[in-house]
Amino acid sequence: MKILVINAGSSSLKYQLIDMDTEAMIAKGNCERIGIEGGTFSHKTSDGRKKEMKVNMANHTDAFKLVTAALTDKEVGVIKNLSEVAAIGHRVVQGGSIFKKSLYINDEVIEGIRSLIPLAPLHNGPELQGILACREVFGKDVPECVSFDTSFHSTMPQKAYMYAIPYEYYEKYKIRRYGFHGTSHRYVSNRCAHLMHQPLEDINMITCHIGNGSSIAAIKGGQVIDTSMGLTPLDGFMMGTRSGSLDPSIVTFIMEKEGLTSAQMDEILNKKSGLLGIAGYSDDRDVTKAEIEGDPRAILAHEMLYYQITKQIGAYAAAMNGVDAIVFTAGLGENQAHMRYAICRGLKYLGLRVDAEQNDKMVSGAEGKISAFDSKVSVYVIPTNEELVIARDTKEIVEKLNYASTEDKTVVDLEDI
Repeated sequence: MKILVINAGSSSLKYQLIDMDTEAMIAKGNCERIGIEGGTFSHKTSDGRKKEMKVNMANHTDAFKLVTAALTDKEVGVIKNLSEVAAIGHRVVQGGSIFKKSLYINDEVIEGIRSLIPLAPLHNGPELQGILACREVFGKDVPECVSFDTSFHSTMPQKAYMYAIPYEYYEKYKIRRYGFHGTSHRYVSNRCAHLMHQPLEDINMITCHIGNGSSIAAIKGGQVIDTSMGLTPLDGFMMGTRSGSLDPSIVTFIMEKEGLTSAQMDEILNKKSGLLGIAGYSDDRDVTKAEIEGDPRAILAHEMLYYQITKQIGAYAAAMNGVDAIVFTAGLGENQAHMRYAICRGLKYLGLRVDAEQNDKMVSGAEGKISAFDSKVSVYVIPTNEELVIARDTKEIVEKLNYASTEDKTVVDLEDI
């Protein structure tokens, strides 16, 4: 079974075709600057064949046509025709309190995703466009499924997801902590349990997805009990361009002093803060280079980042009354050995010890344990694979739909899949 995984943005469309018999990526690519002049399309196969071109795409439908053409192309194609694509899996960021698991996409699900656009206008709207464009290109006979970034965090208790604001705002607008990067946290937590040869349900685990966007999750008994991102991905600790949590009065103070609109303030907090705001660079590689050269702002930025992550891990260790394993993943978590070492050095009180040699080896896609043999907490570096999680969910849903042997798939009880 071959499954096409789609991650659509407002002006982009990333894809992977995965062979579920081996769970290997067959081809992947990216459509960039959709609806904007100067669009680009890139496609790469697992055996190294490439296709890159500059092309204007008016909308996501145009982008999907490029994707399907590349997949079946004589020179860089990996399938003979589109009938080889058994199903399509989509990533949607915000599932709200409506969607707590991955689902087959029918009209009810589409309307549910549409209703959540106000909670994530920069994500759910474009992702819905991707779903509809995909249906237009592939037709309704190819099953489409959806996985939500928020669903893995839906096990959080109310004491963790509620904000201490008037309760009416939760009732009226569903303002609460939702959490994001759920597919990543789900993948690495299950993979870590596998590496430890223990059931996930028996492990107190803290998973650290640290990249340009970052979040940490506390997983106890196989369920998320808390996570650092909140109503939006802005919450938590500082990131590449995001501020993370701060005193809410800072927002109103700056708006008043600078005469800013809410949209302008939102842009400052999401796109001009974090590492960029402190060090002047959003890419951690640039911050690291500047730190080595002695730039005091780069040094400060890293000190702040490591301190905030260490503090968050400590809070979750307390929330779970102990921690058995910590996982680092995503761009920085997988590749910045010096960051992992600095963070773990601040967790010695937990009995955590790092094997410096092993830590240095865990870069560029390497997977393994970096804690020392006498460490009371196991620490792992595990490359994330969100696309595989979506593909696995899609395969499971499609197989259940096929088993149901129903002509009208829209009547299948969503709770059964």
